Amino acid sequence: MKTLRQLIGRQGEDQALNYLLKQGLSLLVSNYSTRGGEVDHVMLHDGTLVFVEVRKRGHGARVDAASSVTPAKQQRIRRAAKHFLLTERQHAHRTLRFDVVAIDCDQLNWISGAF
Repeated sequence: MKTLRQLIGRQGEDQALNYLLKQGLSLLVSNYSTRGGEVDHVMLHDGTLVFVEVRKRGHGARVDAASSVTPAKQQRIRRAAKHFLLTERQHAHRTLRFDVVAIDCDQLNWISGAF
């Protein structure tokens, strides 16, 4: 059974995905997970391979959603991206980008090229 935190996180991922699809990105895979890290969504945007981290925070959070993507979290996302490129060689030629979709309460902020 999923925890409340997991359910809220999944809701945020779904909200972000719907938003990004409306912005013209196309989904390759969601919740790409490896031993070294995980990426919420791997997408294409005008030929660029985009690794998307989604963070959702509610009222009373100590840190805003964007700030919660720490350098350690960024490193885990990079490791997962590297693994993706090694296993999905058809994308190895693409330009890469790391985006964050930060959702604070119900305010969504898409940060393209966040790190």
